[in-house]
Amino acid sequence: MLRTASQTCQIEGWLQRLQAGDETAREQLLACAYERLTHLVRKMLRQYDRVRRWEQTDDVMQNAAIRLYRALGEVRPDRSVDFFRLAAVNIRRELLDLAKHYYGPRGQGAHHASQANLPPGDGSFVPAHEPAEDDDPRHLSSWIEFHQQVELLPPDERDVFSLLWYQGLSQAEAAEALGISERTIKRRWQSARLMLHDALHGELPPVD
Repeated sequence: MLRTASQTCQIEGWLQRLQAGDETAREQLLACAYERLTHLVRKMLRQYDRVRRWEQTDDVMQNAAIRLYRALGEVRPDRSVDFFRLAAVNIRRELLDLAKHYYGPRGQGAHHASQANLPPGDGSFVPAHEPAEDDDPRHLSSWIEFHQQVELLPPDERDVFSLLWYQGLSQAEAAEALGISERTIKRRWQSARLMLHDALHGELPPVD
């Protein structure tokens, strides 16, 4: 992800204006961070092959930006790291909603995949490709539970997990962003992974 000192200063400048009650800062903040947010959407969308089959990065970004814009009407982040933490949450929720939309019981994707098993010649639509392994409702369920459990982590562990896993920061960058030592980052990262491992009964989804 692109991270420059000048852009961080710009973002924190808009956050200060937002804190001061300047509502126009919301749009300018999103515009300033658009490239970084698009990079974050693209990275997270790669983990959602079943959604990427139906939605493009720009479409997901637009919907996630609307969510984030609304969230900024209620939440006033203090620092750029808080802003991107909020962005990651809203992007994650957008992707989860899309996954449920396409692959829930009445979803277009679930219907699309199930048709592949119909015998040809019965007048039903048969897709040109076989359903992917991640079309399995059990796989979708595990992804949904995984991201929900991330949101249930204690704040310290959730912050570190979000910066490392979702935003792709190095442990050194996360330590600088949070103002803590790398040793503390390592401890909270290990703690977060153990909590998720226990919550998901040892079945963590694969990561890229």
